[in-house]
Amino acid sequence: MKLARFTYHGSTSIGVVINDRVIPLERMLCGAPNTIRGFLAAGPTLFKYIAEALPMATGDIALADVHLEAPVPDAQKYLAIGMNYQDHAEEAARAGIAIPKEQLWFNKQVSCIRGPYDTIYKPKVSDKMDYEAELGVVIGKRCRYVSEADARSVVGGYFVANDVSARDWQSASPTFTLGKSFDTHGPIGPWIVTDDEIVDPHALEMRLFVNGELRQKQITGNMIHNIWQQIHHLSQVMTLLPGDLIATGTCAGVGMAQGKFLQSGDLVRVEIDQLGHIENLVIEEPVGDYAVAVSRR
Repeated sequence: MKLARFTYHGSTSIGVVINDRVIPLERMLCGAPNTIRGFLAAGPTLFKYIAEALPMATGDIALADVHLEAPVPDAQKYLAIGMNYQDHAEEAARAGIAIPKEQLWFNKQVSCIRGPYDTIYKPKVSDKMDYEAELGVVIGKRCRYVSEADARSVVGGYFVANDVSARDWQSASPTFTLGKSFDTHGPIGPWIVTDDEIVDPHALEMRLFVNGELRQKQITGNMIHNIWQQIHHLSQVMTLLPGDLIATGTCAGVGMAQGKFLQSGDLVRVEIDQLGHIENLVIEEPVGDYAVAVSRR
């Protein structure tokens, strides 16, 4: 099942995507959850009901007529692992970043989350804006101390992510958080593909293009720490909740390694087999609203 959050005629809803149409959940179920977090938290009984109701559902809308939004804009956590593909770890090492011996985690502050086709900002305070194609995982069940063997049972689904990074801010701090958390630097989507739709999330090819030029290409099975190991590791520290987001790492070919940082006007597209694609235009950061906010203090 593909769960999307979309805006149609000024109203934002969640729905199920089938081919080139989307069916709003409220047209299948009175009192349906109005967020994907809520849908995931409701559990398998609701999933089963929706699956049974889909063949008889009416009122579908053409995808071309809606604006797809970030599927989970209200995540409590957005956690990302660094240097989780050997080829990327090696190119980072050539840039002076030590290869970690254990899983290396950082936060992307949830205020960075952006829609799958929305613009992303080139910050006024950074000249080293970069891209990272990543497979995203959304937690579907509240959990703690999850074993690797049980980790898949807590996955709600998967999405396409671009871990946009300000490399100068990232390198200026002992933690990655600031360099990974600029406003709009977390585009995700285009929807959540539920776990039952994906036979093996470690057998997907991901690709990233800048202005049509292929920059990154890798199979998700080449992660150093696979998805189940990541969930096990994180759950030793914190309770994971429905709607929490995990970015599982990027491969070689980032802009920093090639001296090709993003500029205003660049179009960045990330594709992952079976999940779809996101595509974001880089624009100069509009600071007018911020300046007004400061001046009124």
